[in-house]
Amino acid sequence: MTLLGTEVANRIEGNIKQVIVGKDEIVRLAVVALLARGHLLLEDVPGVGKTVLAKALARSVSAIFTRIQFTPDLLPADITGVAIYNQKTGEFVFRPGPVFGEIVLGDEINRATPRTQAALLECMEERQVTAEGETRRLPDLFFVVATENPIEQHGTYPLPEAQLDRFLMRLSIGYPQPAEEVKILDDQKDRHPLETLAPVATVADVLGAQEDVKKVFVSQDVAAYMVKLVAHTRTSDDCLLGASPRASLAVRRAAQALALMESRQQVTPHHVKRVFSTVVAHRLLMRPEAALSGIGPDKVVAAALRAVEIPLG
Repeated sequence: MTLLGTEVANRIEGNIKQVIVGKDEIVRLAVVALLARGHLLLEDVPGVGKTVLAKALARSVSAIFTRIQFTPDLLPADITGVAIYNQKTGEFVFRPGPVFGEIVLGDEINRATPRTQAALLECMEERQVTAEGETRRLPDLFFVVATENPIEQHGTYPLPEAQLDRFLMRLSIGYPQPAEEVKILDDQKDRHPLETLAPVATVADVLGAQEDVKKVFVSQDVAAYMVKLVAHTRTSDDCLLGASPRASLAVRRAAQALALMESRQQVTPHHVKRVFSTVVAHRLLMRPEAALSGIGPDKVVAAALRAVEIPLG
């Protein structure tokens, strides 16, 4: 295996760090989601840099970037596209929507109605759009970065479990440390560093890195460790619904991508533990009584990591 994938990932990661201050692990995991051919959900309060992170990632790759600002009046056709009547030819011509981009930013995704949110299900899972009676393939590099504010309730629609399951990872950026916030103020005293951020990778580079991820070896012991962790969530009394086999596959892809970024040719239990929470927690459906008691998905994930024995190999 060449180091091309690792080099591409490190260039993108370093580029994003010019804009996102003090959140190295978050930046690394965002790149992991890209390399693992998944989609990324950024969930946090306003003003901590969710959209900036998404834009920095998009600008780091010279790809077709589209943005969808989700609002309650947005229709499914506004995302997927619509057929327009051409008076000259007397025929309907399909005009692709913004979902046909290579890196798609879905800003405030929970502001759209469930009907509009559902338009993304086929796109994100099967990488295709069925509209006007035809199925059209999306670009080879199709990466959705969605943002949402979990605190605000007015004019929002919670993402259903099926939609959440389409995201490989859910990340929360969190507030910066005081020293980091001072640096942010200093960096933006004249202009935002995002304005001068240039691409450091091509679409072909990213696609090649994604292929390199598949070559990272996963031993049977480590694969069994992944499955045991996921299966443990299904036995929790606090969960109404544990993680599915899709979660196991997602953990595997994310761990392979993280290993590649660290120039490793084999996934270790350490890689699995680092990605497990961000990949699995948002897929768990908690019992109402657990939620009322303050027991969230993160506690179920932490319990699984404590209970399942780490393989020695």
